Amino acid sequence: MPTPFIHTPRGTISTGRSGKAELVWNTNFQPKWHKRYSKAQMFVDSEVLRRCEPFIPLLTGMLVKSGILGTDVGSGVVSWIAPYAAAQYYMVRKNPSTTGPLRGPYWFERGKQVWGQQVISGARKIAHGE
Repeated sequence: MPTPFIHTPRGTISTGRSGKAELVWNTNFQPKWHKRYSKAQMFVDSEVLRRCEPFIPLLTGMLVKSGILGTDVGSGVVSWIAPYAAAQYYMVRKNPSTTGPLRGPYWFERGKQVWGQQVISGARKIAHGE
């Protein structure tokens, strides 16, 4: 009876005569893929910041800049850290002095509907090494 053997790009699983399974990691897998996924995450984070800008309420520009200051690009977490960011994000009524045609509450959710698939497609290309 042949010993079970599974080979993937991440590593190999085989079963010896004793019936014990052995997992052997491919040492080249992690560095190659980690680098690609890290680049893809950096792309997503920076694109979210860039593409949300036209949707963010604007009076002095501090709310936009707080996103840049509050985000560690590549971490997977984009944060607008101005003390009033949450109030602006969830505000019920628009303040005409801080809104343009696109600017207002729920900027990420509204923006994601416009450009979300483009960002996902770009990240996928980066992760696949294209």
